[in-house]
Amino acid sequence: MEHPLFVYNTLTRRKELFKPLNEPNVGMYVCGPTVYGDPHLGHARPAITFDVLFRYLKQLGYKVRYVRNITDVGHLEHDADEGEDKIAKKARLEQLEPMEVAQYYTNRYHAAMEALNVLPPSIEPHATGHIIEQEELVKEILANGFAYESNGSIYFDLEKYSQKYRYGTLSGRNLEEVKNASRELDGVGEKRSQVDFALWKKAQPEHIMRWPSPWGDGFPGWHCECTAMGRKYLGKKFDIHGGGMDLVFPHHECEIAQAVASQGEDMVRYWMHNNMITINGKKMGKSLGNFITLEEFFTGSHKLLEQPYGPMTVRFFILQAHYRGTVDFSNEALLAAEKAYERMMDGWHRLQALTAGAETTVQLDNYREKCAEAMNDDLNTPTVIATLFDACRAINQANDGNGTISQADIDELKSVFQTYLFDVLGVRDNAAGGSVNMEPYRKAVDLLLEVRRNAKAAKDWATSDLIRDKLNEAGFDVKDTKDGFEWKVR
Repeated sequence: MEHPLFVYNTLTRRKELFKPLNEPNVGMYVCGPTVYGDPHLGHARPAITFDVLFRYLKQLGYKVRYVRNITDVGHLEHDADEGEDKIAKKARLEQLEPMEVAQYYTNRYHAAMEALNVLPPSIEPHATGHIIEQEELVKEILANGFAYESNGSIYFDLEKYSQKYRYGTLSGRNLEEVKNASRELDGVGEKRSQVDFALWKKAQPEHIMRWPSPWGDGFPGWHCECTAMGRKYLGKKFDIHGGGMDLVFPHHECEIAQAVASQGEDMVRYWMHNNMITINGKKMGKSLGNFITLEEFFTGSHKLLEQPYGPMTVRFFILQAHYRGTVDFSNEALLAAEKAYERMMDGWHRLQALTAGAETTVQLDNYREKCAEAMNDDLNTPTVIATLFDACRAINQANDGNGTISQADIDELKSVFQTYLFDVLGVRDNAAGGSVNMEPYRKAVDLLLEVRRNAKAAKDWATSDLIRDKLNEAGFDVKDTKDGFEWKVR
């Protein structure tokens, strides 16, 4: 299979031609959520970014095994090796079992992803379901001499590792820089060096989440789960590892060190990272307390929101920026995305109702080729959207009577929209109504507007105006056209 898809590899800091290890199979691992709170806009971006990659790889004909994990143990506060487990802390505060907390927020995450039209992964492993695999990983690293035991905990020995391998290949940092950044902590705790990171933590008496191990009861370090589960489901070498840019250091850097220390080489060929969503220039996140949950977006209940924003508005907002660029939240940007989404859907609906001409007289472009070229250039979704808007302009011209489009070109336009807007970008047509049968509803509105058209023809302006005004009050926008009328729900 030959496809000219180029992706930006964080490891090499350049765009590279994507060549799977075992065509036509592709292995892709993406870091999922730590389930101790409601999903927010920062969670939506990696989910949508790698959903688009998943969709596009399948569109190209690849058979993709997409693994996205659920972190339900081991992620301590502030991404550190000390302090409380984030889920255990939430459980203590709410007087619940930790797995109650994890299950509740996993369900909430899944509901939000479904609303955003994010496809479920092929496999969604939980950290707590793979304790044995993580213990085996720690044993291998210990046996190879790159870890040590201290007071019942196991730590990765970065000094020892750096004598043979380079630490910092992904982030560009070197060991001395990492040491300098943590110098004020030297001599604190049970580590030989503060740059060492936990592979296994001894459980204190009050710690609920614990498992037996050769080193005593404890729980795995946060970084272990992705290395262990990626290897289990995708093998010792796989194609793509994705996640947010905030995970490059230390999480993904530590993953590389664990893989190399256990098997002599990194597992991943292409490391891909989406950039952050910010509020007033600062990363949006739970730890900073400046996040807006997806439910708050959908209901408009957050103080920073001027109105509710639907899931497709949020998805369109994210796709209008390249995944490696920053996106700064504002109501103005969300309102613009909402209007852009509506304009795109208007174009699609007009295309469905367009009457074919004998020939095409409006200017059409090579929309399919342009969309493919944009997607092959490191998933350039803003250019795909711009190309589809160009197509909408041609559709609107024909709809307004300023030209015609042949049946063959109408069919091609429908195919391009279906492929790139719906199948690849994953945009959903809200007017389609999901699983609800909207056809009777549409027929009822069309019937009312037919009555209005007949009233206008008979110069019965009172009836015509009454129907228009009542529909407007009910939330419908009605527009008269050369062929009759258009309507949409406001």
